[in-house]
Amino acid sequence: MSNDFQIVFHNLDQSDAIIDAVNKRIEKLRRFSSDILGGRVVLDSPHNNHHKGKVYSVALELHTPNKPVMVTQDQHDNHAHEDLYVAIRDAFNAAERQLKSVDKKHRKEAMHKNPDAVDDGMDDIDEQE
Repeated sequence: MSNDFQIVFHNLDQSDAIIDAVNKRIEKLRRFSSDILGGRVVLDSPHNNHHKGKVYSVALELHTPNKPVMVTQDQHDNHAHEDLYVAIRDAFNAAERQLKSVDKKHRKEAMHKNPDAVDDGMDDIDEQE
C-alpha cells in the first residue's frame, strides 16, 4: 500500500523510531476509517525553554472525501508533551475522535436524504404471512 502521508520534522532530528511510531498510528487510523486518502504530520520541537521544559507539538492534516480533519496539539503547558511519543499519541487520538464525529454526521445526513435505505427487517415479516 502506498503511503500518502508526508511526515515533516521541524526543529528536531529525524529518526527511524519516530517515523515508525507515526506510521503505526497512521495504519491504526486507516484500519478505523477506510476513507482516509492521505495527509500530513508535522512534528515540531520549539526552541529550548529552560523554565518550562521542551514541549513538543504535533499537527495532523487528514484528507477524506467528506471533510478534511485537522488536529493541532499546541499545548505548551501540558508537561506530558515533553515526551514526543505522548504528543504523537494524543494528536492521533484526537484525529480518531474527529473521524468518528465526521463519520457519524455523514451517516446521519445520508439517512435524512434517503430514509428508505435503512433496512429495519420488517419487510420480511409481511412476506412470510
